[in-house]
Amino acid sequence: MIEETLQQMLEPEVVAAGCELWGIEYVDHARSVILKIYIEKHSGVTVDDCARVSEQVSAVLDVEDPISGHYTLEVSSPGIDRRLFAAVHFVTCKGEQVSVSLKSAIDGRRRFKGLLCGMEDDDVVVRIDDDEYLLPIEQIDKARVIPDFQ
Repeated sequence: MIEETLQQMLEPEVVAAGCELWGIEYVDHARSVILKIYIEKHSGVTVDDCARVSEQVSAVLDVEDPISGHYTLEVSSPGIDRRLFAAVHFVTCKGEQVSVSLKSAIDGRRRFKGLLCGMEDDDVVVRIDDDEYLLPIEQIDKARVIPDFQ
């Protein structure tokens, strides 16, 4: 998968810039490709952090050339509605409300919205009302934190 290749290639550059690589999205539209890189930092991500990471990552992408053709590079923080990419994110964001979409249905459902209870082995645990669902992490298509504005 291209995201995994890019993650291995770019993570050292992001870390060298003083940030953590939260995740990568490779969006291939019919006419354009967008490479989205999400960075995190304990003190908060600034515009300067995004610019620094963008410069360093661009240099590596120019040399390694893993993406054929034209693409747009976007570097930003994950935001308050952050997408959850890795198992560690499901542990870090335990206690948050989440929206999870699966690649295939479990119990007749592909979409789940509820309280993230963490991980149990290779399953993400989501509580909806009084029911807990074990969602295999390899079956998760997308997961995102639902911001609480109250």
